[in-house]
Amino acid sequence: MEPETSVLDAAFWITSASILALLTMSAFFSGSETALTAASRGKLRAGADKGSRGAEKALKITEDNERLIGSVLLGNNLVNILATSLATALFTRAFGESGVAIATLVMTLLVLIFAEVLPKTYAITNPETAAARVAAPIEVIVRLFSPMVSAVRMLVRGVLRLFGVQTDPDSHILAVREEIAGALQLGHSEGVVQKEDRDRILGALDLSERTVEEIMLHRSAIEMISADAEPQEILQQCLESSHTRLPVYRGDPENIVGVIHAKDLVRAMYKLFEDASAAEDRFKGFKVTDVAMKPYFIPDTTSLDDQMRQFLRRRTHFALVVDEYGSLEGLITLEDILEEIVGEITDEHDPQADHSIQRAEDGNYWLDGSMTIRDFNRATDWSLPDDEANTVAGLVIHEAQMIPTAGQVFSFHGFRFEVMERENNRITRLKVRPL
Repeated sequence: MEPETSVLDAAFWITSASILALLTMSAFFSGSETALTAASRGKLRAGADKGSRGAEKALKITEDNERLIGSVLLGNNLVNILATSLATALFTRAFGESGVAIATLVMTLLVLIFAEVLPKTYAITNPETAAARVAAPIEVIVRLFSPMVSAVRMLVRGVLRLFGVQTDPDSHILAVREEIAGALQLGHSEGVVQKEDRDRILGALDLSERTVEEIMLHRSAIEMISADAEPQEILQQCLESSHTRLPVYRGDPENIVGVIHAKDLVRAMYKLFEDASAAEDRFKGFKVTDVAMKPYFIPDTTSLDDQMRQFLRRRTHFALVVDEYGSLEGLITLEDILEEIVGEITDEHDPQADHSIQRAEDGNYWLDGSMTIRDFNRATDWSLPDDEANTVAGLVIHEAQMIPTAGQVFSFHGFRFEVMERENNRITRLKVRPL
């Protein structure tokens, strides 16, 4: 009678060592996938600029996320399936038919703990460092599996196309603005980022998405100088104004013929004062149009980002906004654009007016109807929509589908709006609170 073959023979130990090696490879693939997908490309770029070859390789292989993920998943599934097959054979040999169930339980625990949770937890704690370390071997694996991954990619896209799903080959490109905005909002909610810092950065990011029409000073509020006025009147108006630049019109306020700078006006009049021999001759022959600058007109659809570049390129701070028919709509200055980033800018010559928004003890907010929805949202951290209107008064009129009278109350978008004052067809004062 032949002696029974021992279970703990050389084949057992070789198989066990193979399973252990395959689990280690599975852990490597799982950790690499997490590290490379969670790593910030901005931080990797900073590391590459400092000379890190690992970070540079990680940047390179993450340019095609679809191929990277496909290669890592292919390798991970291969080693997991092979390890499970070897474990099933090993436990079946040792325990008979019940070895299949035992192998399933044991491999599930081993793969879950040591090949999934443990390596991914390590990778997520410092993804940029982990990504730089695994980039070199993963690059070799991506090249090795590239033909097979390309075939799988074509098959997947073909199947998706049957269901009407079109895949974008450039979908790996990160929406940088949304990523930054989301990080800032999360940082603010966790107390890491101050509200003012968040608003400044978001304001700068939003410049390309907004137009001059949204922040311009409406023509009804523009201070203008008549070209036909007496020189003394023009000088007095400039001195009393809080603005250094004023449009000059002739006849009709729509007919803007120039823009006068207070310094240019004072300089020109001082020269006349010096040259004149008699007091009555000091302003003789003075024409404000000779001193005024040529007006600079822009369409109301110009983005704030483009307009700021134009201001800097033209070395001017003042532009008049016109609509598609050439009619004057308002004016915008470089300061208006900068205020969208840093907030309200005031100096010693600004009028000492009350704040445009005030919070009462009962929780209501009192504000001017002309206040923009964006400024109101920034001041209160609310989220009133600004798709249909630029100002809070405009939003009330749009939602009410009428021009309300003083005392009327409306509720929409989760807020209560009460019209406090109205002047002609304009809502000048509002009281707002959340419902």
